[in-house]
Amino acid sequence: MNFLLTFTLIASILFTPTAQAAPAIREFTLGLSAQGRPIDVVQIGDGPRKLVVVGATHGAPEANTYRLTLELLDYFRANPQAVPPSVRLYFIPVLNPDGLALGTRFDALGIDLNRNMNTTLDACAENDWSITVQGARGLVSDTGGPYPDSQIESRLIRAFLLDASGVIFIHSNAGLVFPAFCEHTPSLAMAETYAGAAGYVYSRYWPNYNITGSMTDWAGSMGIAAITPELITGDQSEFPQNLAGLQAVLANAETLLPLPADSEIDGIPVPAAIFRYWRALGGSERFGSPLAPAFRVGNDLHQPFTKAVLVQRAAYADTPYYVQPAPLGQEAAQAVAFAGADAFGVGDPASNPLFFEETGHGLKLAFLDFWQRGGGVDVFGLPLSEEFVARAADGHIREMQYFERAILAYYPEDGGVRLEPLGVRYQTLAALQQPLAAQMAR
Repeated sequence: MNFLLTFTLIASILFTPTAQAAPAIREFTLGLSAQGRPIDVVQIGDGPRKLVVVGATHGAPEANTYRLTLELLDYFRANPQAVPPSVRLYFIPVLNPDGLALGTRFDALGIDLNRNMNTTLDACAENDWSITVQGARGLVSDTGGPYPDSQIESRLIRAFLLDASGVIFIHSNAGLVFPAFCEHTPSLAMAETYAGAAGYVYSRYWPNYNITGSMTDWAGSMGIAAITPELITGDQSEFPQNLAGLQAVLANAETLLPLPADSEIDGIPVPAAIFRYWRALGGSERFGSPLAPAFRVGNDLHQPFTKAVLVQRAAYADTPYYVQPAPLGQEAAQAVAFAGADAFGVGDPASNPLFFEETGHGLKLAFLDFWQRGGGVDVFGLPLSEEFVARAADGHIREMQYFERAILAYYPEDGGVRLEPLGVRYQTLAALQQPLAAQMAR
């Protein structure tokens, strides 16, 4: 074999590109519906831009969106290489499994999940959450829920989207695509791209009636590119059109799916997922302002705020617990209980409308209402004490109650409940544990 031929063969072996490995496929359950049905998710790819496709938010009347999402999922299962390396693509075939099983548009408690989100966070008042909502065929009903994000399905999708770049909520039937309502540029661009490729009409907003509390508008307010494709029919999946729309979005992922952006509060940087959590669950009114930049502990990010330390835990990505307050209430409760507070003995189940056998304590009245509206056990944890009277951080004697991740105090002057400043306590204790400054150690 001559030298030239040998060199050519070796070069072809060394420099011929190998086939790219197909993206991994992962299946998991995000959580359970109000009646205990699983809300399942399939992930294809592991790129930095998270795109989520959601079907059957409106249950049985829009079952064709469930079938469409399954067909899209089957296509990308068979062709995982169609997901670009910059994207991780998720499918939630049915967000409202109770409605699908029960033959209704609503969830198991009669709430319209697409009217239940907290849409007061954007700059548009027209779409703000309301108990009284408008729906199909001119129907007006009190189905927005007792308060924003009241339903377990709403809270699950809220948590799942904290690190998302884009989301597509599929509905039917109008034959158009519209973006998040409040002039969100990435949503506008993604809606136009999807509509053009799918052959649907692009509409700047839903033209038939006013939508309040929608999931698309909530996502847009968080900086997530969010759109609603409305299928033309009420019974067909219209798979080819929507595959073309989704493929167009994937082909332009770098421009249509912005990476979650870090923010700044009072001059202090806040990582994207922590900021979205802080903002979605009450912002400064609930958690106070950041006290310092986030810092890393292993793979996790911790950031102290006035009333909590918010923790972003890498191992809990794609779960409802990706961002949570640290269990500072538990630490504070151990110190108080050690000092002899009698409220930490087992409580009376009969006196508490909501009682937890796990801790022997329950909730009632104003504390129960605040706890439920604020996110319940996922945010505040379980109660660790009964209500008792003690001196609060503001120096006043108040009714208080300890939880795993918070201490609640009642303010009779306005009938409100607020978190005690556990973040300040954390910062103070951390400072006390530092070595003395050099000039003080002399």
